[in-house]
Amino acid sequence: MSEPATLPGIEQTPTVEPTEGSRTFTLPPWIVLLHNDDVNDMAHVVQALIKSVPKLSTERAVEVMMEAHNQGRAVVVTCPLELAELYRERLEGFGLTATIEKA
Repeated sequence: MSEPATLPGIEQTPTVEPTEGSRTFTLPPWIVLLHNDDVNDMAHVVQALIKSVPKLSTERAVEVMMEAHNQGRAVVVTCPLELAELYRERLEGFGLTATIEKA
């Protein structure tokens, strides 16, 4: 195989292959929990879920709302910490009670 062409005055970035001892780390997932409340009506909760967590379908939002209503809390989504914090803040912005926990 021939060497790639180089241009004068431009440094080439070396390719670094992972070594046998190198490690990759995966951050632990977090869950966003929606807690039941007696203040917000069901339609408001479903709309808040859909607007706060874009990947939730209407059907899934209804399931989450019903589980929180019947069981006291429900898992909304499992995701990295930064997204979990964002989704929790969005839900709280709609007047809902939400928390995050390590999955």
